[in-house]
Amino acid sequence: MKVITFGCRLNSYESALIQELGKDMEKAIVINTCTVTHEAERQCAQEIRKQRRQNPDALIIVTGCAAQLHPEKYLKMKEVDRVLGNYDKLREECLHSDDQKIVSDVQTQTLDLPLVSSFERKTRAFLQIQQGCSHACTFCVIPLVRGKNQSVEPSQLVKQAQIFVDKGYQEIVLTGVDILSYSFDFIDLLKRLFHEVKGLKRLRLGSLDPAVVTEELLDLFKTEEKMMPSLHLSVQSGDNLILKRMARRHTREKVISISKYISKNVPNISIGADIITGFPTEDEAAFQNTFDLVKEANLVHLHVFPYSIRPGTKAALMPQVEKKIAKERSERLRKEGEQNLKHFLETFIGKEVTVLLEDNQRGFTENYLSAKVLASHLEGDLVTGKVKGIENNVLVL
Repeated sequence: MKVITFGCRLNSYESALIQELGKDMEKAIVINTCTVTHEAERQCAQEIRKQRRQNPDALIIVTGCAAQLHPEKYLKMKEVDRVLGNYDKLREECLHSDDQKIVSDVQTQTLDLPLVSSFERKTRAFLQIQQGCSHACTFCVIPLVRGKNQSVEPSQLVKQAQIFVDKGYQEIVLTGVDILSYSFDFIDLLKRLFHEVKGLKRLRLGSLDPAVVTEELLDLFKTEEKMMPSLHLSVQSGDNLILKRMARRHTREKVISISKYISKNVPNISIGADIITGFPTEDEAAFQNTFDLVKEANLVHLHVFPYSIRPGTKAALMPQVEKKIAKERSERLRKEGEQNLKHFLETFIGKEVTVLLEDNQRGFTENYLSAKVLASHLEGDLVTGKVKGIENNVLVL
């Protein structure tokens, strides 16, 4: 089986499960789709057509968020043999079924994840701790395609993490739709992973909702050496009125407060953010607040994308910003983020860092900075050395 993944780390984890559940389906090609933007869906459709051209005799199965939201759209594509919903893709009987369409109602499904042993790459493993979202951001379709918040029990996660470590993974990344909505005690989960998973070397967190980030959580970055010093926040906007219209639960002041607190306690930490430009009603002044936030909060890793109308959301009914303006604002924001990253990288020259290699020479530091080592090593090795310089925003050891 061949699995092609679009979108988030959550999809990557689920693709690994699909790979194991369908390991005997030699002629199957599964496209695990994303629907976060119109562009994401366009790329998925393009890949489906490409795979059919290259593999005329393959069994092409389309699944993931776009398939859950628009199953009929993909059933109508002549290249597609089967469409599976987000919960159905994780059930062996559905993968092997001859039914052309199996798309269950996500609102009625129960999260029951089988254990997975490995990923395609051997460097870091994604650990899904929860699924779905019980919030209602006005721009987002995730509740429609993944259902309400559900979480995996801590004991199951400890067991899964131990499997990854025993398989040789050096780093585990906690992932989900909204990991701080974890139904059990999140801090307790982290401490259990630190102390009960034998051989765990590095733990990294996925994107965090600023509204519920606490000092107790941030203090773990200072006290737990296994917690990697990188923080990614689901910011979306730096303007309080726009945040309110998005139905987000934080303010720009909360983001700045998090940044100042963590930077004071963990000086080398890198801070990133997801940001949407051109959200409905966003004027130049509102965008400027977002632009200024990037510098005020010292955001060095930006995931920026222009607002994309998602049918069925409240934001789709609001006064829209011209696509050209939204795109131009994205470009301006990315350039500002690149400047922040450049200045941040310069502070590491002469310092010692440890790189988890993605191949024999390139990988990521503890701070999730791209790095290159001059000597050749093996994929998955942890290599420590002093930073000698910077090439194209990549640290050179």
